[in-house]
Amino acid sequence: MKLENRTIYPWVVVALLWVVALLNYMDRQMLSTMRDAMMIDITELESAANFGRLMAIFLWTYGLMSPVAGIIADKISRKWLIVSSLFVWSLVTLLMGYATSFDQLYALRALMGLSEALYIPAGLSLIADFHSNKTRSLAVGIHMTGLYTGQAIGGFGATVAKAYSWEATFHWFGIIGVIYSIILILFLRDKKVVEQPVKTDKPVEKIPIFKGLTMLAANVWFWVILLYFATPSLPGWATKNWLPTLFSSNLSIDMAHAGPMSTITIAVSSFIGVILGGILSDKWVQKNIKGRIYTGAIGLGLTIPSLLFLGFGHNLPMIIGGALCFGFGYGMFDANNMPILCQFVSSKYRGTVYGIMNMTGVFAGAFITNLLGKSTDSGTLGNDFAMLSILVFIVLCVQLLFLKPKVANMEES
Repeated sequence: MKLENRTIYPWVVVALLWVVALLNYMDRQMLSTMRDAMMIDITELESAANFGRLMAIFLWTYGLMSPVAGIIADKISRKWLIVSSLFVWSLVTLLMGYATSFDQLYALRALMGLSEALYIPAGLSLIADFHSNKTRSLAVGIHMTGLYTGQAIGGFGATVAKAYSWEATFHWFGIIGVIYSIILILFLRDKKVVEQPVKTDKPVEKIPIFKGLTMLAANVWFWVILLYFATPSLPGWATKNWLPTLFSSNLSIDMAHAGPMSTITIAVSSFIGVILGGILSDKWVQKNIKGRIYTGAIGLGLTIPSLLFLGFGHNLPMIIGGALCFGFGYGMFDANNMPILCQFVSSKYRGTVYGIMNMTGVFAGAFITNLLGKSTDSGTLGNDFAMLSILVFIVLCVQLLFLKPKVANMEES
């Protein structure tokens, strides 16, 4: 029996991609904590607005590439797409350690956005291919813990840079990813779909990808899902890119302590949220077709008070409590995005649609990253964090009113 057909291999896929997810977020996240160390050598980074531009260019290129990445993931080998993506962004991370100007960092950060965008649609689609409706949310949730772990480790970027140098930090993190891409070549496999012959006199119609997207876009749920995914991305990316700064500002501590404290708090609570959210969703959907919708709604609901605590809090219990609540709730939401999508989209379009979802979410993140850079310079970062809770409340209501799945899993027809 081939390895990819064994019962255990779907979980091997999750384990292999867990490390890729970790590297994906580690390499992008560590920059958010290393501004103080880097601006000694690259003076343009003294401006928070310029630093926001550096963080935002990643998001713009990532967002623009995401729909293309989704289409590619549905058309070619997902294994080789994942391997190529990992190798390129790891090489870019290594090269960032050799940058000597803001323009060089800006160009490399843009290239990182392009290369990292190729991973998520392919990775989540591959997991969805290997896992049935009974384990899909849990599998996606476990994979998402890799993202949060990478985010937490990335929070130590400033700590490592302080002990050694920011250049060495980029070098070693990049080398690790290059080596792991070789490991993936040896052990990762694509899902081989065995098609059953169908007796029919009619030829099988192959729908062009853009015609298929036009058909999807004619459905109300398509736009509701885009809104559902994009709006929570505002606070999601805000915490990824500006939470260390918020911790440092509101608690009056230096970034070497604020970085690990903020990212570890979010990572640990998100880890718990995706696991419990995945288990709850997989069980709930067996009894209620909207079980995944309700699980995601509970998660979003928890982020609303947490954003108020993060924005207006100026003591350790409020800030840490807000971060823990946000991470747990966002984890429940995150674990169910692809599984909810599987209730509306057949497998042949999942990578493509998730790519479009990713684009809308990332563009929202690019917008909020730029906005919060200006907020930091003007001293209103906390207030703007808190205001995001209003948008989350609105999209939560829209989700519950309009997302009405008819099946637990939309199989390819």
